[in-house]
Amino acid sequence: MKKLPKLRSDKAAEEFVATADLTAYDLADMRTMRFEFQPKSERVNMRLPTPLLKAVKASAAKAGMPYQRFIRQALEVAVQPRKRA
Repeated sequence: MKKLPKLRSDKAAEEFVATADLTAYDLADMRTMRFEFQPKSERVNMRLPTPLLKAVKASAAKAGMPYQRFIRQALEVAVQPRKRA
């Protein structure tokens, strides 16, 4: 399997994906990324116990994202309507 090339721009990435046979590449280290497009216009301040904040930061680091984005994602999941089977 081939390794993915280092792509230096969005345009280079778009061209690569449009033309490459991705089945020839090792994608085992790939992970899902969530892109944020909505502007953030409101601010929330809260106090948390130190152990909780440390746990949030550790979980965010493990997920590979900043802790504030991790908290925002957790809030989004918490308020989504649940799908019924």
